[in-house]
Amino acid sequence: MLAPERRTRADILTAVAIAALVAIAAGVVWWNSDARATESVVADQTLSAPPTPEKLPAAMREVWQAADGAAERAIAVGGVAVTGDGDTVLGRNPATGEQVWKYQRDRPLCAVESQFGTVIATYRDDRGCSETTLLNADTGARLTARSSYMDDQVQLSVDGTYTLALGANRLEMWRSDLVRTLEYGYVDAPVNPRTQPRQGCTLLSAASASSRLAVLERCPRETSDRLTVLNPAPKDSTTPEEHSSHILTEPGAAVGGARAIAVSDSRVAVYLPGTESTAPQLAIYDVSGNLVATHQLSAPLAADAFVSRVGANYFVFTGENLVALNGSTLEPLWGIPQVLGTPTLLSGKLLVPVRDGLAALDPVTGAQTQRISVQRSDYHDEPISLMAIGPTVLERRGDTLFALAAS
Repeated sequence: MLAPERRTRADILTAVAIAALVAIAAGVVWWNSDARATESVVADQTLSAPPTPEKLPAAMREVWQAADGAAERAIAVGGVAVTGDGDTVLGRNPATGEQVWKYQRDRPLCAVESQFGTVIATYRDDRGCSETTLLNADTGARLTARSSYMDDQVQLSVDGTYTLALGANRLEMWRSDLVRTLEYGYVDAPVNPRTQPRQGCTLLSAASASSRLAVLERCPRETSDRLTVLNPAPKDSTTPEEHSSHILTEPGAAVGGARAIAVSDSRVAVYLPGTESTAPQLAIYDVSGNLVATHQLSAPLAADAFVSRVGANYFVFTGENLVALNGSTLEPLWGIPQVLGTPTLLSGKLLVPVRDGLAALDPVTGAQTQRISVQRSDYHDEPISLMAIGPTVLERRGDTLFALAAS
């Protein structure tokens, strides 16, 4: 029988040294990790979505405001209003503006969006807007994250199935769990350099739906914009699958300023600016790139014009008018002049921002049924994005979110 092994003083000192090295290594890893540079304060209790009022008020007033520079639109999820600015995303009580949860990192926010009861927050690092975190919208708890090479500036948009992250040189489509379904454009150190159909193109704009992605791009040695229609979730995320791609020949496509407006399963709507001899127009294409129809617009789209989807339809804010588009055919349904932004639904009516407040419209016909008076403070003609959460109406103006309540 062997005698029990006796530990010498050298053995003990070696073990202590190894443990110290492990602790130091762990400390170095933690010091340089995202966890050290992140402050996450989750909600003590979740807020239920407040009930919607049966009828609209005659007047509303501002009850709180907050910086909201990273979002593209007013965001509310469940019972929480969401703002993103600087390096921080906040879930707020929509009635008071008070913090419900907080997520903060030591780097700047690029963009904030929301879908499926979650908040998508993209941050900038030395590779661009490359670090994205998915948060539970009710509590602010971190659900998952992804990291990938992206442009220095990106726009996030959602379509009810995917999230689109668009930069000038590259875009990605993500599932609800942030798993990438498609990369398109510039690829950093690609495994196979021939997976992308073209190189060196500038991505001008894009719009997505559950089965289609439309990209408007300008490629080297091409004298007009190119419209490319893609599968948003091909078999291999690194190898795009094109339904069609062609250079636009319609008037206005060569002068710059064209824009992909909206996409359905069978149609693509593209804004084409006017020329000296032609008016600006909305062009409707099928997914094979064939021109289906054109609709003349009364004025060009402003640089800060934007599009939203409310219910089944799209709404295009041109800079002075609001145009409703059928969600499937993308054909114009109706339009109203002299508005300030895109609408939201409340109490069965479509609320649209106007100079003296909010106009309540019939969602089907666009006919006005009521005018709600609002006195706006510090307003400088910025486009307004609306979102209703219970009796509260959120107005995002410029880089600030204002909350309106009945007077």
